Amino acid sequence: MKLLRVGPVGSERPALLDQDGTLRDLSGLITDVDGDLLADDSVLSRVREAAAAGDLPALDAEGLRVGSPVGRIGKIVGIGLNYHGHAAEVGAEAPPEPIVFMKAPDTVVGPDDTVLIPRGSVKTDWEAELGVVIGATARYLDSAEQGLAHVGGYLLANDVTERAFQTERGGTWDKGKNCETFTPLGPWLVTADEVPDPQVLDVRLWVNGELKQDGHTSDQIFPVGEVVRYLSHFMTLYPGDVIVTGTPAGVAAGQPEPKPFLRAGDVVEVEIEGLGRQRQEFKSA
Repeated sequence: MKLLRVGPVGSERPALLDQDGTLRDLSGLITDVDGDLLADDSVLSRVREAAAAGDLPALDAEGLRVGSPVGRIGKIVGIGLNYHGHAAEVGAEAPPEPIVFMKAPDTVVGPDDTVLIPRGSVKTDWEAELGVVIGATARYLDSAEQGLAHVGGYLLANDVTERAFQTERGGTWDKGKNCETFTPLGPWLVTADEVPDPQVLDVRLWVNGELKQDGHTSDQIFPVGEVVRYLSHFMTLYPGDVIVTGTPAGVAAGQPEPKPFLRAGDVVEVEIEGLGRQRQEFKSA
């Protein structure tokens, strides 16, 4: 299923995109698309049955804002340098273990919302990423197969990053990852049953119409199942938690001087096959 949330900021309602591309209202069945929904197979089954029976009312999508497809996110966990190509372009060795950082849930915006370049920024960068949404509580998992079994769904993410804040201002990466609006998600949450293998997906990003990233999740150093397994030994992952699993080659930081970092007025578009497409205009904060 393709689940999403539509409406004004803070007042989004749950919806479903059916096989014909029609937007369907889920507010009569569920209150939100969140961890509680993903953890409850019986409710998910009712949603599937209602969709199959044609019992869900249609929504007029004209002019309707699409928000983040997941509400009430507990935490966002980022994985750094997780593609061989990206590590090579920035002159880094492939890490022996996943590099982990955190993003605050309040950085999340919808897929087509405006992204703000923070004050003092000189190196705001793009990162197209496969996002993973946890569907069952994960603690001390034993295998990558168990890791995949704890995934509730997948979505498209742009892990926007200010590189100078990230690497030149001391401390952890978090200063470059947690600026306002720095985590556009969506448009849809695609349930895990419709993504049998997350390692066979094309990942692409354009800036002002020019293709910058053209990668594939098979290039991940640590595949999705292993990332979930690994993280479960350092933190408890709860339904609705989001993991952004790294970016392929083609970021601004990996390109020759003068590096084409984002400026006000730039438009970024991101696409992963089966997970939809995003479009953000960047503006000064």
